[in-house]
Amino acid sequence: MPKFTPLDFKKGTTTLGFVFNDGVLIAVDSRATMGPFIGSQTVKKVIEINKYLLGTMAGGAADCYFWERYVGKECRLYELQNDKRISVGAASKLLSNILYHYKGSGLSVGSMIAGYDPDGPALYYCDSDGERIKGNLFSVGSGSTYAYGILDSEYRPDLTVEEAVALGRRAIYHATHRDTMSGGNINVYHVGPDGWTRYDPVDCYEMHYDHPELAIE
Repeated sequence: MPKFTPLDFKKGTTTLGFVFNDGVLIAVDSRATMGPFIGSQTVKKVIEINKYLLGTMAGGAADCYFWERYVGKECRLYELQNDKRISVGAASKLLSNILYHYKGSGLSVGSMIAGYDPDGPALYYCDSDGERIKGNLFSVGSGSTYAYGILDSEYRPDLTVEEAVALGRRAIYHATHRDTMSGGNINVYHVGPDGWTRYDPVDCYEMHYDHPELAIE
């Protein structure tokens, strides 16, 4: 394989996901940065692979978007050839294998693959080193340490869907408050046995001023 000169990405984001009794909850911010500059406040960081599978973006936006859309195509081909949906684990393995093949070539990807299959809800973390980890709770990006501070104290498996949505928004909000590379809108998805549901985005600034009880002293 030819040698590549790694790119020095100036990036930041906050994405999170967790598994609970009623499915998987995904929450992300929507800010894209170019070093110290804000490139956009309306980036869609959740990629809808199919009705039962979602991918998140952290790292280089082009890398994440291209390869997760490619995985979406492969998942559709699998469905057509086998007359059944691909499992969450198999979809994450497809992405992991691709990223491992290009390891060291300069890709910048830190994604979660979340979904619901006949075995129930599942969540995987995949990155550009080819690492693939199954877990019940992940947060990825420059603001992830702040999001973990909320999730570690408030997450529990028996959350209702409404409680899970509120927790996801609260964790992203706290991350945007402390991490300058995270911000914009808070987008939330819930994946259940009937597929994913997207909730209305909430502006993190409006959330700050409309809900003073969430403010950080």
